[in-house]
Amino acid sequence: MNKLSQRISDNWYRPWWHNAWLLPLQSLSSVVVNHRWRRLGSNRQQAAGEVPVWVVGNLTVGGTGKTPLIIWLVERAQQLGLRPAIVSRGYGGKAPAYPLRVDSETAVEHCGDEPKLLSQRLNVPVWVDPQRARAVAAATPGADIIFSDDGLQHYTMKRSLEILVVDAEREFGNGWLLPIGPLREPLSRRRSVDMELRNGVDFCVRPIALVNALTGARRSPRVLQNQAVHAVAGIGNPQRFQTTLEQLGACVQTHWYPDHHEFVAEELEFGDAAAVVMTEKDWVKIRPFATRKMWYLQVGTAMKNSVRDQLETELLRVAERNA
Repeated sequence: MNKLSQRISDNWYRPWWHNAWLLPLQSLSSVVVNHRWRRLGSNRQQAAGEVPVWVVGNLTVGGTGKTPLIIWLVERAQQLGLRPAIVSRGYGGKAPAYPLRVDSETAVEHCGDEPKLLSQRLNVPVWVDPQRARAVAAATPGADIIFSDDGLQHYTMKRSLEILVVDAEREFGNGWLLPIGPLREPLSRRRSVDMELRNGVDFCVRPIALVNALTGARRSPRVLQNQAVHAVAGIGNPQRFQTTLEQLGACVQTHWYPDHHEFVAEELEFGDAAAVVMTEKDWVKIRPFATRKMWYLQVGTAMKNSVRDQLETELLRVAERNA
């Protein structure tokens, strides 16, 4: 990310007038977004009898906690006897052909980091295609429910339920559409989703293990107490990762890169003995040159009781339909 792009994105979480010079582009963005909604948005609902597609997405650019939520949903669906599948655009990857089913042999360069993480963490089919509707078609055989990692704005992909994920700390920034603000769609879009879940309020992402990037050895995250570490991340909101490490008692030196950054080995060498700690999403990209001093923080999702009950009720409806 160049300095100008960084300046623009930093200003998303300041008063809008910091990016006021972008008003002409924002006006064009607003016209395009509103035209797409009028043309496609009202026809996004699935027909009865189709394998239900649940879209887990956001209105803002950057990370909000969608991936941990999808992991929770998939695992709960499996516990209820459902056969889930996942579809994704595969941002950051470029495959020789689409749709692409992600497995242990699939290169991150072909599928992107998030689909690779989901494939390794979960024993379910993960399909990637920039045209998400094709990924859904590929995932449908053998599936009882399909979860879309992002895709709220991909209206050609029919869906039965929309879950909007919001970062409770950053919320919607200055509330403006791109490029003045971080919004992909206007805030009025919130009224049309089925559920809005706030990361940090309705659910929390919590560390469950510190895993060695080379050997897979697992440690309690508490071992980071009073330890100097290099925190490396190429994610949408690295500040949340930093806060987690600091809450665990680590003395953190940060090394931030753009979301979906493709690392090279030299970027993880700092000339000292301190451990290098990264996210699981970043780990899937550095595995070819992992060393024993590299670790990733594996996280899980703690759900508010009322939200858990609401999600489980919806999953049970799907299970009953397939009984």
